[in-house]
Order: sequence, then C-alpha cells, then structure tokens
Amino acid sequence: MAINAIKGMNDILPGDVETWQFLETAARRVFGTYGFAEIRTPVVEKTDLFCRSIGETTDIVEKEMYTFNDKSDNSLTLRPEGTAPVMRAFIQNRLHTLDPVNKLYYMGPMFRYERPQKGRYRQFHQIGAEVIGVESPLIDAQVLAMLHHYFCEIGIDAVQLQVNSLGCPECRPGYRQALTLFLESRLTSLCTDCQRRYKTNPLRVLDCKVPGCKEATKEAPSVLQHLCVSCEDHFSAVKENLTALDIPFAVNARMVRGLDYYVRTTFELVTDQLGSQNAVAAGGRYDGLVESLDGPALPGIGFAIGVERLVLMKVSAKISAPRPDIFLASVGQEATEKAFVLMSQLQRAGVRAEMDYQGKSLKAQMRRANRLQARYALILGEQELQTGLADLKDMDQSSQQQIKLGDLVGLMEGSGSSA
Repeated sequence: MAINAIKGMNDILPGDVETWQFLETAARRVFGTYGFAEIRTPVVEKTDLFCRSIGETTDIVEKEMYTFNDKSDNSLTLRPEGTAPVMRAFIQNRLHTLDPVNKLYYMGPMFRYERPQKGRYRQFHQIGAEVIGVESPLIDAQVLAMLHHYFCEIGIDAVQLQVNSLGCPECRPGYRQALTLFLESRLTSLCTDCQRRYKTNPLRVLDCKVPGCKEATKEAPSVLQHLCVSCEDHFSAVKENLTALDIPFAVNARMVRGLDYYVRTTFELVTDQLGSQNAVAAGGRYDGLVESLDGPALPGIGFAIGVERLVLMKVSAKISAPRPDIFLASVGQEATEKAFVLMSQLQRAGVRAEMDYQGKSLKAQMRRANRLQARYALILGEQELQTGLADLKDMDQSSQQQIKLGDLVGLMEGSGSSA
C-alpha cells in the first residue's frame, strides 16, 4: 500500500515553493523596514500555554488542537497559532529588559484538526507580527499600515480592511450580559454548537457561519454601543490615524475573532475570492495576555496572515523558478570530467550551473538545457579540450561567442545570475 501524506497536510513542490519564498522575502523586507526582528519558536509547546492564552471554551482548544502526552506524561500540543508561543518566548527570555518596545515577527507551520477545505488545512502556515509594550493607538495604526504595505508589496489589492473594538475588561462584561440575554430569546434558532456555548463564550455566536445563526443574530446588540469612554476614545483615535495615513477601512461591528485574549482593536483583511474562508489576515490587541502568562503587565497587538490563502489568491507579481545560468554539455568521458570541474568552479563563484551526469547524447543534453531554460550553454568535446576554446551559446538571443575555457568562470561571474 502506498504511503500518502496525512489528509490536510500538503507538500509544497518546486514550481510552487518559489511563490512561498517570494511571500516570505517580501515579509522580511517590509517588516524589517518597520523595525521588526524575526523570532522562531518550537512547533510543540506545553498544552497549558494554549489553554491559558486562547481560552478553554474556544473551538481551537475544545476541538481542534493536536494534543498528546510524551514519554514523561507531559501534555504537549502542536502550536495552533503563533502569538502564544511568541509571548512565552518573550517572557521566558525577559526580552522586555532589553528594550521597552519589542517588535517581533515569525513565519512557519501551525496545526489544527479540522475538516480540510479550500484555504483551511490541518497543517497551515502563517506569517505574523507582534508589538509588545505600546498602549498608544498610534501603534495600532502603524501595524495596520504595515499590513497594508505588505499586501501592496506582493501585488494583492482584492482585500478590504475591516476594524472593530471589543472593549476591555471594564466594559465587556456589560456587553456580554446584554448579548447573552439577547441570545436566550433566540436560543431555538441557534445551531447546537451555539446553544452550547452561548453562556460561556457568547461573542463566538456572532462569528458562527451557520446561516440560521447569522439570521437569528442580525439584530444582536453591538459591542460598539457598550464601550467605555477610554475604549471609545482609543477606537476613535485608531480610525483617525488610519484616515491620516490614507489606509482605507470599514467598521464591522460583528467582528469578534476566535481567541479569548483579544481586547479593544480587532481587524481582518477579507476578500471575496476564497468563498466562506474570506479572511486572509487578522489580529488585534491583547493587552492582558502577557500578564496572564505570568509576565509583566505589558500591552500588545499583532496579526497573522494565512500563507495558503495568499497563494490561492494568485499573487500578481511575476514569480518563476530559478533557471541555470549555464548548462555544460559534454561528449566523452574526459570532457565530462572537465565539465564537472568547471561546474563546481562556477557554483563556488555563485553561478547557477548544471550538466549531464549520465552520458546522454548531445541532442538529449541540449533538450534538457532548453527544458531548464538555461541562459547559456557550452559544449565540451575532444576539440574544445585540445584547443582550450569553446562556443558559449546565448540561449535567449540565439547567438554565440568563442571563449577561452580558462575565462569561463570570470565571464559568467561578471554576467550575474539570471534567476
């Protein structure tokens, strides 16, 4: 029986991986411009980290985490999201003692057990960023400006920024009570999941995708009507700052996000190109998260981008697989050995070089050079070895020039890479 990949966990093959590299390189370039540094955390963490940060009544913790006991009977979990591990690393390594403001970004795989569908997989990848230590609404606007900049950089404009405020521990209890009373009056119209969680996590009912729940909660009270003065001022400042930066946005009062740690500003970048999985990036403030994990009382804000969803949206930039700078074709054992040495010298000089290893015919070798779209080709045979001269063929221009074999590395090194 053939061994196949686990359902919902996909291979990224040559020809596709170049798009991933483009997205990651653009993130490093843009985020670095805004003063962010990369952080890398393990893919496995203690289960308690996610129960305490995400919330035990969330769908992620209740139904979606890959959790197991190791040989020492410790409960471990494959990370379902990136913020909690970054906060754990921030606290454990006391990064706040190095700088009062920490700007961090990450990229890598996350894991959730759910039904695989377009844009949603069991192993998926995120590019995320976090700012820890700044309460000012200016940083909210800057984070959103950076996100907007990134999407411009990768050539995706079919997205809309939606923003909301979820209030704070002072004003949210009043909203939760009002929403719970409203949901009780429509309980029979809600799906089984929402009937179960409407008391423990009523805000999640507003995010339910079941049509009946959407219809039943159309008239639900708005969180924006229950904000305290401080939260209302903060949200107003965020909107004013976005306007000052010419960042287009819309207010979506029903946006609640799926994680318990969010407060105040929340946001999503949504598109109509991915069906029901319409969010390609999302995030918000988590001002109490660091303290809840036994760290200092520092505010924070961040976001995560779904890489698979970006790939599905077909980045408009021209991305192609790297092609060889030169293909060395050889005829005969002695010429093949010389080609091998030349190829190694070229590669050490930073030139992408390829050759035939199996003694195929010259015609077959040139076919492969064409298939690989090599920029140049050079044929080595008995005559070229004797004279030390060979024809360097420009495959793009259909022209050629005679060169000394001893000059090949210098000529190719000066021509630059064709990738």
